[in-house]
This record gives sequence, C-alpha cells and structure tokens, in this order.
Amino acid sequence: MAIRWTTAFWDYPAEGFEDGIAFWLKVTDSDLSERRGPGGAFATLLPKAGDPCLRVQRIGEGKGGSHLDLHVDDVRVEAERAIGLGATVVGGEPGLVVLHSPGGFAFCLVEHHGETAVPPPLDWPGGQRSRVDQLCIDIPPQAFDHELAFWHTFTGWPLTSTDTREFRRLLPPPELPLQFLLQRLDLAERGQTATAHMDLACTDMDAETERHVALGADEVRRHHWWQVMRDPGGLEYCITRRDPDKDLHSIA
Repeated sequence: MAIRWTTAFWDYPAEGFEDGIAFWLKVTDSDLSERRGPGGAFATLLPKAGDPCLRVQRIGEGKGGSHLDLHVDDVRVEAERAIGLGATVVGGEPGLVVLHSPGGFAFCLVEHHGETAVPPPLDWPGGQRSRVDQLCIDIPPQAFDHELAFWHTFTGWPLTSTDTREFRRLLPPPELPLQFLLQRLDLAERGQTATAHMDLACTDMDAETERHVALGADEVRRHHWWQVMRDPGGLEYCITRRDPDKDLHSIA
C-alpha cells in the first residue's frame, strides 16, 4: 500500500470547537482555511510553510478526540483491503471512506491531492522549537495486539519497540508529516474503543509547556518524557521531549 500523505483531526463537540480552533492556530502559527461541510463543521490549519496536515472538525455527539486521514491513490481498493484485515466501514462519500479499525478507532481513506512538503518545526521566543508531529492511538489492553497487527499490516510500515513498555511505534517514511505511536492502556472500561490524541515534539518541554499555558491550556499531569495537557476546547494532548528536527526518534 502507498500512503501518500497523512492528516490528523481534532474532533470537538460544538461547545469546544471555536476555543479549540483559536488555540491551535496560535500554537502552530497557522491560518484557517475557509470552513466547509454542513454548518462549517470542517476547516484546515494552513501552515506558513509546507502542506497542510492538521484539521479540525465539529462533531454532533461524543466527547471528541482525534482521528486520522490516510491519503491514497485508490480509496475503494484500499478500503476493501482494510475490511479484509478487520476494519469496518461506517460511512463515506465520493473520494472518501470512513472506517473503524478492529479496536474501534475512526480513520478515513481519502484521495491524495499532491501534498508532499512536510511543515518544518517552528521557533518561539522562549528559544525552543516545536512541531505537532504525532498521533498516538490509545488502545484498551485486551485489543492491543490485534490493533497493532492491523496497523502494521495495513500500512506496511516497519514496527519498533520503544524504551517504554506500553508503547510501540510504526515508522512511516520521512516524506510523511506525522509519526505514529500505539499505546497500550493500563485499564479500560468494558466496551471502550481505541481513541487517539495529538503529540508535539519540542526542544524544551518546560518552555513549551509555559507557552501553552499562556495560550489557555491546562497542565494535567507530568511524566519524565512528556507533559499531558488539556486545550481550551477540552481535548487532552501531550508535549514531549522528542526532537522536532528528527524524523524518527525514540519515545525516551
């Protein structure tokens, strides 16, 4: 399978949509595209350099989170292959198929429209560099092995371990803008599905955390290698110590 580009979405309930958009535009120093879809429910964050890989969506129900678009040459063929590996189709329209992975994570297959240029890291007044560059799929423990096998087989990307036992990493080619981490949750409620959150890489986690707090985010909890945050729209994400100038980097 040839994945030509990747896009990650922040999916907000209506009450957090505008606050979430305003926050991430400042965090990423981006401009907002024209809104599209029913009631202006979709928009793209347009970087100053490179092609877009981040978008926002207003959802009608649920707590929100993140989902993934995989840009491919033949949506129908790749959808059939995903189904054969255990995915389920839940919707679609011309040029787009919406699926759930075996663990219930929402993703879309969409037509590729020529995106090639990965947005670079950004420099900030605190002296740090940062980039929103990773989607982390959070998987209930009982579903982890099946979910990991699905994504490894479907993408064809190499799989590696990390220095932290609960994480495994898929290694996309360097011409794609997002890294992919799979996390085995310690606990999950009965019937809980796989979800996802966004991560930033930065050269100074303390300075980047301070910048996000000044923009309206809340600190949730601290680990040695990452800081869990909550944005003004209510979605959690992480600021990590990964080097934003490297395409591949260990979690620790």
